[in-house]
Amino acid sequence: MTNLQNNQLNFINLRFGTFIHFNSASVQFHASPDIIDWEYDMENGGQSRKYPFSPADWNPTALDTDVWASMAKAAGCQFAALTTKHHEGFALWHTEAGKHSVKYATDQRDVVKLYLDSFRKVGIAAGLYFSILDLTQGISRNRPFGDQDYAFIEQQITELLTRYGEIPFLMVDGWSAPWGGPSYKDLPFEKLDGLVKSLQPNCLLLNIGCSDSLGGTDIVFYENAAGQEAGGNFHGPGVSCNKLTDTWFHRDEDRQTPPKTAEWVKKKAEGYFPQNINFMLNISPDETGKVDPSLIQAFEDIGKTLTLPAPLPTLPKGWLTRRQSLRQIKNEFYFLCCS
Repeated sequence: MTNLQNNQLNFINLRFGTFIHFNSASVQFHASPDIIDWEYDMENGGQSRKYPFSPADWNPTALDTDVWASMAKAAGCQFAALTTKHHEGFALWHTEAGKHSVKYATDQRDVVKLYLDSFRKVGIAAGLYFSILDLTQGISRNRPFGDQDYAFIEQQITELLTRYGEIPFLMVDGWSAPWGGPSYKDLPFEKLDGLVKSLQPNCLLLNIGCSDSLGGTDIVFYENAAGQEAGGNFHGPGVSCNKLTDTWFHRDEDRQTPPKTAEWVKKKAEGYFPQNINFMLNISPDETGKVDPSLIQAFEDIGKTLTLPAPLPTLPKGWLTRRQSLRQIKNEFYFLCCS
């Protein structure tokens, strides 16, 4: 078994996790009827940007990451990810790359550190999410990707993987995706993966939306909430994410709309586990950092309903390998470019 396969197996044996969406969109769009989670049209519809975010508006007065960790623990989550930087570009740590971060906010607390401390304290494997698409920095499909763009990404990822101890996985997003970001041609997987492994050799690189092979990710990633599903002949390693509310980031109507039930979660998860696909459920704190009581209760109900399968002792038959995946990704690249 290779080192990558061993890390993949360890990740799949975690089975159930949470995906915490908390960033500038929590402040900007919680009361907006027009924007869902981020300025999608600016990247994909050719429209001018309408919603810049000022760090001065970042002031989560009720932020308590111990509550998030307690909530995840009650549900039986064994791993977690936090949106350290979403597509808008606001960094929840004191980055030295630019001034669009909590370092220049009204509340200057390092949310990444708070999150990691809280989740590690309760024994949950705490990973990080990072968007390559960055509307504030101008890293997108709408202009050429240059050396300065890679240098910016390299610096921020280096900070995240050198300041906080061991990070089991880094989830990346907005990368050659239908929802935006630079292409694999502009930023090859091998280059970004090489950076991650040079900083933390055991850190898995999980590419959201890379759902066909391991050619552009260490774990095949299905954004189930966007309609991505695994085929019946898939045997791992995979992960799928979904949400109990209508949007990834908190909306005011969440306080009046009941979240999806624990039985819904159980049915979803039990469909994924036999295929060695982990399942992640969203936590969406509001603009103050507080989680709605109905969502806290839903996570408690999940913990009483969902049973995780026994750990896999070794790789099962049909487990994808990087060699298989590179062949597949070349075929997909030819189809996209030449059809």
